[in-house]
Amino acid sequence: MKTTEKIIIIDLEATCWNGPVPQGQVNEIIEIGICVLDTFTGEISKNRGILIQPEYSTVSPFCTELTTITSDLLELEGIRFEDAIAILEEEYQAEHYTWASYGQYDLNMLKKQCHSRKIEYPMGNQHINVKERFSEVKGLRKKVGMNGALEILGIPLEGTHHRGVDDAKNIAKILHWCLVN
Repeated sequence: MKTTEKIIIIDLEATCWNGPVPQGQVNEIIEIGICVLDTFTGEISKNRGILIQPEYSTVSPFCTELTTITSDLLELEGIRFEDAIAILEEEYQAEHYTWASYGQYDLNMLKKQCHSRKIEYPMGNQHINVKERFSEVKGLRKKVGMNGALEILGIPLEGTHHRGVDDAKNIAKILHWCLVN
């Protein structure tokens, strides 16, 4: 049974390069930002960033510049992807809830990496694309990024843009606005 009074918000960060993916490497999730939105009160809880050590790629200088995530940080605090998925299953019981992300990237990337690692996909089937929802509710012809949506709503960006732990909270604020308007 799906629960809609609480929605899980996910924002992923992945290895990236300023140009094509280098030969022998792949885009890999290096952070799962997550929080839980109470759709009635707007309260955001259980916010955390789960750092993940990449197995098939390295963190490029471009990636560090964009996300502030370094190889050293991942070496020190990162866990295996499988262990991160276990957190989603055990601590968030993610399969029982509707979940949301800003755009389709996070949905596609999570499914792709679970499939390639032969790990069961941990999320529920109900997904909200907050980027689409925001454009619909606001009546925008052109979709805007998360930062643009915050600016339109007059909500200050909290934390560091392109850090999953912070972006998940910011996305939750946009989604809550969409749900009450």
